[in-house]
Amino acid sequence: MIPMKKPVNRVKRKENLAGWAFIAPTMIAFLILTALPFFIALFLSFAQVSYFKGWDTLKIVGFQNFIDIFQDKDFVTSLGNTFVYVVTIVPLSIILSLVFAYCMNGRIYGKKFLRMAFFIPYISSIVAVGTVFKFLFREDGIINNILLNLHILSQPIKWAMDPRFSKVPIILLSVWASIGYQLILFTAAMQNVPVSLYEAAKLDGAGSFRQFWSITLPMISPTIFYLLITRTMAVFKIFGSVNVFTMGTAINSNRSVVLEIYTTAFSKYEFGPASAMSMVLFAIIMVVTGINFVGQKKWVHY
Repeated sequence: MIPMKKPVNRVKRKENLAGWAFIAPTMIAFLILTALPFFIALFLSFAQVSYFKGWDTLKIVGFQNFIDIFQDKDFVTSLGNTFVYVVTIVPLSIILSLVFAYCMNGRIYGKKFLRMAFFIPYISSIVAVGTVFKFLFREDGIINNILLNLHILSQPIKWAMDPRFSKVPIILLSVWASIGYQLILFTAAMQNVPVSLYEAAKLDGAGSFRQFWSITLPMISPTIFYLLITRTMAVFKIFGSVNVFTMGTAINSNRSVVLEIYTTAFSKYEFGPASAMSMVLFAIIMVVTGINFVGQKKWVHY
């Protein structure tokens, strides 16, 4: 006798159950650690509550928290600082990692060692790396000594206290720490570009720069777009490196939005305004990401 086949619906049901079983741990973690806190923060952004007196003091205030935070000079300053970080760190890190990846994609001695050396800062603790940078940029640190010996400076710079230069160490730290990951992605993308395109370009008389501009960049544009999106989101949420440099100082010229949210929530215990700040940051990230997705249609080639 020919064995009877199981009903298709039963097979599909088992496959669906197996699929849900595999994604269940991730979904549960997402709901508890991401979705639930988001909706709580969204609710608290329209309310005020006293941390010390409990939920009995909960009061719905509408958009008053949003009005208050935009009248807060510290929040407005931190918002401006964050935009400065975005427009400096994102393009600098992408351009430098692209240049390094292009150089190491050719014939170069010690290629594997260089990739490892660039990648180590990315997997290192940002607190540890930030502490090293804070030591380098002390008033009597190595950076000032080098600049003084080269006669670039006449007197040492107070990198952590001078509002004109306080962002420089944070920008350099963030760029340096992110190059390794981006370099690996750019290298992988460049190695997937068909060699036949370069051979055809050489036959047409195209030089190295022309090949890079007309072949390499368009072919790796999806990777550039991916890094542009992810780095923009990451820099908008910059916290660790800023916290290391601002710890123990009263200067506001380098504070980021996330650090301001953290201070408002866990130092002042003002959860309503802190939640409103987080919602503003979420909205800004969504708008900037949406603009990037609309603009990518003109320059990203799939």
